[in-house]
Amino acid sequence: MVVFGGLLAVLGLATLVFRDAEIVGIPPAGVGVALLVLGAVAAGVGFLRRTRRKRKVARGEPVPVGDVFERAAALPRLLRAAKSEGYAGLPGNRKVLWALALVYLISPIDILPEFLPIIGVTDDAGVAVWLLTSVSTATGLYLRHERERRGLPPG
Repeated sequence: MVVFGGLLAVLGLATLVFRDAEIVGIPPAGVGVALLVLGAVAAGVGFLRRTRRKRKVARGEPVPVGDVFERAAALPRLLRAAKSEGYAGLPGNRKVLWALALVYLISPIDILPEFLPIIGVTDDAGVAVWLLTSVSTATGLYLRHERERRGLPPG
């Protein structure tokens, strides 16, 4: 995220310095400033995430492990373990919230209708982002639990 923010900021700076024609009807100064601001926000979020993760590790809190593919492969095992083995890391209300999020994403009924430009997809995007991050975190913590149970180092 920090690298992405830096790239956006460099692109914004280059737009401010080198671009003299309008970009899709927007003056280059507006595009450059917008890219600089987006880059700064993205880099700031990246730094905050790194700092938060370091604090969690320092406090001894469990941190999710595994990459995207390992976490995706662990999802069925997590659901089986929560159902049959009584894995306490996934409360029942979280599974219900995941199911409701899936139903909301699939359902044609929306809080903000799709025909509204840009705004119409934001509610779906927000629910999808929450669902993906929640599932990713839960499966990362389950992978950590599996590794600790086998006696392997969690990282």
